[in-house]
Amino acid sequence: MTKALITGIKGSGASYLAEYLVSIGIETEGIARWHSSNGSNKSNLDNILDKIQIFDCDLNDLGSVIRTLKKSKPDFIFNMAATANVRSCFDNPIAVIQNNLNCTLNLFEAVRLLEMNTVIQHCSTSEVYGLVRKEDTPIKESAELAPINPYSVSKLAQEKVAASYFHSYKVPTIITRAFAYINPKRIDLFASAFAKQIVEVERGQRTELVHGNLDSVRTLIDVRDISEAYWLASQKCDQGIPYNIGGETIITVGEFLEILKSRAKVKINSRVDPALLRPVDLTMQVPDVSRFVQKTGWKARYSFEQSVDMLLDYYRNL
Repeated sequence: MTKALITGIKGSGASYLAEYLVSIGIETEGIARWHSSNGSNKSNLDNILDKIQIFDCDLNDLGSVIRTLKKSKPDFIFNMAATANVRSCFDNPIAVIQNNLNCTLNLFEAVRLLEMNTVIQHCSTSEVYGLVRKEDTPIKESAELAPINPYSVSKLAQEKVAASYFHSYKVPTIITRAFAYINPKRIDLFASAFAKQIVEVERGQRTELVHGNLDSVRTLIDVRDISEAYWLASQKCDQGIPYNIGGETIITVGEFLEILKSRAKVKINSRVDPALLRPVDLTMQVPDVSRFVQKTGWKARYSFEQSVDMLLDYYRNL
């Protein structure tokens, strides 16, 4: 039976990937720091906790990683462990960069030392492209890499580690760059933050919605489609080169907010909160996904409308 190991499995995106892998019959395991075997602190994985195994492993400790990989012996590793809150990275840049780089370095070094033939699918981000002009969109994988915040610097560093271990040590490596997606479990994403606040206004728990910059342009895709795309990437993509994964719906953050407001059960008043503004923000994130589609035949299953409904339903059902 094919076995997959997900680093950072308790994270929001990783938990959706775990659910997808379980649904298609893949033996699924995960790595989590400070995992409790007594069932506490499981949240994102509630639906499948009895169908997966989680290893207590600190990716910042090479010895811990080696011991875990010896036990797991996975066929595929999906490297999703990272500190990923872009806004908070400005407050703790050293911690974010050191953590994200060291975790990935230890993972690849452990695979090398153990001489494993495991395929590592490294999950990166469109943030590595930095500020892109409108005339340079849609963004191709060959575009300049110019990260502008500590988080994106750490993600590019991860990519470089992954590529170097592929070229230098022949560690089987696939690199994907995900653009913006709708993921209700991750509250620091603008879509989730908006939906959560709208439901709180509906319930009388707050009087207004607060937001940051509304002018940035994004394409949005469902997190469930991203999960399937990651699996297809591990099966069909060429090693050592990056692949963009993203949606087709081009929209500003402000336009997305207005769509959510139109679906609210009450009138939503909103205002900008200066604390939510980033020192520097990515304004244009529109991908060219032709390389990935041509290689895998991938097509999103969920429409934009279905994703919006899923987002609001998640918070209304909590």
